[in-house]
Amino acid sequence: MMGQTIRLTAAQAMVRWLSVQKTAEGDRFIDGVWAIFGHGNVAGLGEALHAHRDVLPTWRGQNEQTMAHAAIAYAKAHGRRRAMAVTTSIGPGATNLVTAAALAHVNRLPVLLIPGDVFASRAPDPVLQQIEDFDDATVSANDCLRPVVRYFDRISRPEHILTALPRALRVMTDPANCGPVCLAFCQDTQAEAYDYPADFFEPRVWHIRRPEPDQRELEAAVAAIRAAKNPLIVVGGGVLYSGAEATLLDFARVHNIPLVETQAGKGAVDWEEPLHYGSPGVTGTGAGNALAAKADLVIGVGTRFQDFTTGSWTVFSAPGRKLLSINIHGYDAAKRGAQGLVGDAKVCLEKIGAALGDHRFSDPDASLRSQWFATTDALLAAPGANALPTDAQVIGAVQRQTGKQSVVMSAAGTMPGALHVLWRAAQGGYHMEYGFSCMGYEVAGAIGIKMALPHKDVVCMVGDGSYIMANSELATAVMMGIPFTVVLTDNRGYGCINRLQQGTGGAPFNNMLDDSHHVNPSHIDFVAHAGAMGAIAKRAGSIAEQESLMAEAKGASLPTVIVIDTDPVPGTGAGGSWWEVAVPEVSDRREVNEARKGYETATKAQWLVS
Repeated sequence: MMGQTIRLTAAQAMVRWLSVQKTAEGDRFIDGVWAIFGHGNVAGLGEALHAHRDVLPTWRGQNEQTMAHAAIAYAKAHGRRRAMAVTTSIGPGATNLVTAAALAHVNRLPVLLIPGDVFASRAPDPVLQQIEDFDDATVSANDCLRPVVRYFDRISRPEHILTALPRALRVMTDPANCGPVCLAFCQDTQAEAYDYPADFFEPRVWHIRRPEPDQRELEAAVAAIRAAKNPLIVVGGGVLYSGAEATLLDFARVHNIPLVETQAGKGAVDWEEPLHYGSPGVTGTGAGNALAAKADLVIGVGTRFQDFTTGSWTVFSAPGRKLLSINIHGYDAAKRGAQGLVGDAKVCLEKIGAALGDHRFSDPDASLRSQWFATTDALLAAPGANALPTDAQVIGAVQRQTGKQSVVMSAAGTMPGALHVLWRAAQGGYHMEYGFSCMGYEVAGAIGIKMALPHKDVVCMVGDGSYIMANSELATAVMMGIPFTVVLTDNRGYGCINRLQQGTGGAPFNNMLDDSHHVNPSHIDFVAHAGAMGAIAKRAGSIAEQESLMAEAKGASLPTVIVIDTDPVPGTGAGGSWWEVAVPEVSDRREVNEARKGYETATKAQWLVS
């Protein structure tokens, strides 16, 4: 093949190259392309995707942001070992990708974004939808994506893809720098032909490396663990992306170290494991936060120590406590003055375990677990007759109707906190987008999860606020025949933020529909809406009806939406810790002034860099 060339348009070459990029298991790494066509990509990429539709599928979504959400969820469900691409036109199609790109960036997840761009020739300048920078002719709307992607390139000549595409997949398969990539593709360049080297299109296998830790850092980590009396493991998403679940569990059991899971790490260990004490921080279990308060060494494995995990750095409150951060990226490993161990989670745990030998710690207080489960059993139980159910009781109903082959997922509002605290996750049974806490991820994310894990029962937990914000991909799921169950809790507003607003002394305002400016009272028939898009849609008048409808949904060939009214007032009812939300220093409201005093007291307990 050396010296031979193939004459293709730049778009044809891109699609052909993507179709032969493989994982170590022999699957396509880019498993398909979500596309909404417009004048910026229909003639070039559209033609190329049509020609390759049998080897690289194309799917049509309803909104560019939610198409990207589906792609991101797919990558997360595959542990970053497979991914998808998303192409849009220029203008609003491209700018709609910004939120999704930020979500992928925060969560360290791969997605390939291919928005159309302006004409490289500038012949029709300014083209329809073009954003003109009065001082920089090289800028287009796609430059909005630069801060929220890991790699950005503009394809303005057909030969650019020879370097841009390998760089893009290098980033997407890099365990440390993994994240979204943007290849802004000038629309005239897409249609230009070039004589590409034939060997450029030879299949390529992308291996995800496992970096070994530095020997000095490893020895220091082992010494820190040996010196501890009450260590606690904080399990982050990096454990899942490393495929280190079994290694972590073996490490915890051999050395008798209790563990808690972050939102990203939840589901790494089955909830029935005796050393599993739930979650830490703001959405922490009572058992998890009790151990966090006693821990003299906090061992973070694959976590970026987000403020919810740490209770804004207040829950790890033992005098003299230390932080050991095992992370693939030095940026995360060095946070808060931590003692870092940079390397792959699986490799690091194996090496630490070998060095520790049979070193074991004393048994954690098992009564904390039993007390926690007794407390939450009551919260998850069905309410009495005629009582409006709480979110916890809805979660309890879902828990009773799901098994080890189920995945519960959500993204924003009340559900992430309630699920983190209350959901008893089987290994691999939890999917939460909480790095960006992005409303609107839920329905689209459920599509991506089900496409990645077709053998799993996927349950999407979504509030009325998020559903209203982004529900259009429900029509896509119907069209594509992708079944999952949506449990839509209708509390008639943004109940989570309403509680936060009042908890910081504010008056109920602009969160619940009745507290927002209106002329006519709001009444949305979610059953009729979901049914109009083709979904199976029913209303549950009680928790018992919800469970019955969930049982009916099993085995359905279409998505099922179950709507249930819930009480917006109660929170989870157990667990949790302080979270720093700045309260006004001066206010006419007595409640705000009182909340400010509590805020000032709480900030004094924060764990700052020592």
